[in-house]
Order: sequence, then structure tokens, then C-alpha cells
Amino acid sequence: MRLAIVGIRGIPNNYGGFETLAEYLVEYLATEIDITVYCSSKDMDSNLTTHNGAKLKYVPITSHGAFGIVYDTVSLFKAVHRYDKVLLLGFGGGFLMPLLSKKNKAKITVNIGGLDWKRNKWSPTAQKVIKKAESLLIKNCGKVISDNIGIRDYLLEEYNRDSTLIAYGGDQAHKKGITPEFREQYPFLNNDYAFIVTRIQEDNNINMMLDAFTVQNRMPIVIVGNWNNSEYGIETKKMYENKPNLILLDAIYDRDRLDVLRSNCTLYIHGHSAGGTNPSLAEAMYLALPVIAFASGYNEHTTGNKAIYFSNAAELTALVENYENIDRKKIGDELKQIADRDYRWVHIAEEYKKVIAGD
Repeated sequence: MRLAIVGIRGIPNNYGGFETLAEYLVEYLATEIDITVYCSSKDMDSNLTTHNGAKLKYVPITSHGAFGIVYDTVSLFKAVHRYDKVLLLGFGGGFLMPLLSKKNKAKITVNIGGLDWKRNKWSPTAQKVIKKAESLLIKNCGKVISDNIGIRDYLLEEYNRDSTLIAYGGDQAHKKGITPEFREQYPFLNNDYAFIVTRIQEDNNINMMLDAFTVQNRMPIVIVGNWNNSEYGIETKKMYENKPNLILLDAIYDRDRLDVLRSNCTLYIHGHSAGGTNPSLAEAMYLALPVIAFASGYNEHTTGNKAIYFSNAAELTALVENYENIDRKKIGDELKQIADRDYRWVHIAEEYKKVIAGD
């Protein structure tokens, strides 16, 4: 079987849920499946032709913003005529779907991830365009994968379309101890601190979490993210960087370093509101971290209702101020049990193979 993966900026991966998924599908399946991953030459720093046994093909269009739809459409058009099967990640290729033959539609397995049209970063017009692309995808593709029970229920209710439930993995994260070098470089490691690694965008409730921590004095929050990749990120960092109890770090692509910082946090905060199973949350669960998550519905499904949840800044502040009353070990242990059962890449890759290869 010759499989193309379409809809991501590319691999090797730094940040991004779909990029993480593609990375581990390649790692576990490329020895038995001929995999090609479509990448954006405008977005990728490297121009590798292969990675972990997969071939890489480049399209000279950025995957960001409005151009993302063009990039996904061009990639999908190229892939669907050259490969036996196509895994399309995201909504971007939706407008091409009605134009494809029945045979080519049947080749395509889609995972839309979350409900991208709900994200605050898009204008009302863009949200309508994305919702239409999503509709065309779900109505025309061969198979659908959902990564969260909430997404599966949404697709069934909105489009009367059943989907196969396959989560994301978290076992790429590893517990790491604190070395003297790290203590010197990151002094917050010597005391209690909250931690999050996230994309800096509005629907991840960045402002809500920052506001919650500025009005308490129990511990700082350390936020690692791509602050400089968007106007929102740049402006938000400028607005908050001198306020108390906030440590705003730029994106960290060294996984070992990132694992040290999150492995040793007192609380792990997760603010995502518009998505399915988020990889950073699955990773935090695999690390047995005590998670306080935004009450989005999807996060409750991912964590099996074993985390603690907040709906606004005041609720988050109150939880942090009284963190000694939280049984952090119990929460971490229960989340680790769920992650061991549901969020391991070797099993997830096998499930993807079954769906994609099945007739």
C-alpha cells in the first residue's frame, strides 16, 4: 500500500498536534507501508527528502492562515492521483472533495481534529468558510477518524456520519530529574510552579490563565509557547511579560529540556477549548502530572473526568490558591492509568493502519 499524509506543515515535527500524529505514524508504520508526507517548503527549515523511512514531498505554499486552504488543496490534488490511500489531516482540502471521482473520494480517510471553525483566531467570514470546508469533507470522504468522543458525537449529530474513535499518543514524554545546570538556568525549578506548553492563540485561553495567575501569590505559571509567531502572541507577551507570577518562555524544541520543565511542575494547566485530544494534554497525563484543565467538554473526555476543571479566571485562581487541598498524586496516578491504556502510539498507529488499509 502506498499512503500519502496530507494537511500538515511537514515533518520532522516541532509543535502541532497533526504533525505529532504524522511523526509517530511514520515511526511505527513506515517499515511496512510506503508512506509519503506532503510538506510546505515555505514553512519547513529543512529540505530533507526522507525522514524515518518516509518520503517527503514539498509544495511551495505556506500552510498558515488563508493560504493553508490552498496548500492543502494542492497537496490533496497531487496525492489523490498518485497514491493508493490518502490520510487528510484537517479541513483545508474540503473544497476539492466534490470535484473528485467516487473512486478517489473512497481513497481518502479524514481526521478533522477539533472544530477549527470555532477558533477565535478566525474572523466570522473565515469561520463560515472553514465550516463549509468541514461539511464538504465529511460528506464526501471515504472514512472518518475522530480523536475524541466529543468530536465523534458532533460528527454524528451534525452530519449523521459515524467515525472510528482513535486518540492521540502521549508516551513520547518522559520523566526527567532536575540537574544543577537546569536549576541555575531555570530558578523556578527550586520552588512550586505551574506549567503549560501550548500554541499561543486566543482559543487556548491564554489571557484567562495569565489573568488568573497575576492576582495570586502562591506560585508562578511558566508558559512555553510560540509567542513571536503571530500578532496576538507578540501583543499578549508585551502586555503581560512584566506582571507578577508570570514566566513566559519562547518555544522549546529540545524535548529533553521540555520534559525536565514539565515533569517537575506542581500543577499542569491546560487551557485548550476548541479541539479533540490535544497531544500536550496526553503527554501531561502520561507523565502523571496533576492536571487542571479548561472545562471544554473535550478535555473532560480526554481525562476521563479525573482531572480538575475551571471555567474562568476566578475559578483557576481559587484552585491555585488552595492547591495544597488537591490530591495531586491521586490525580496524576489516575491520569497515568488512562494514558497507559489509551494514549500509546504503537497501538494508535496500528488502529490507523487498520482503518486506512481496510476496504
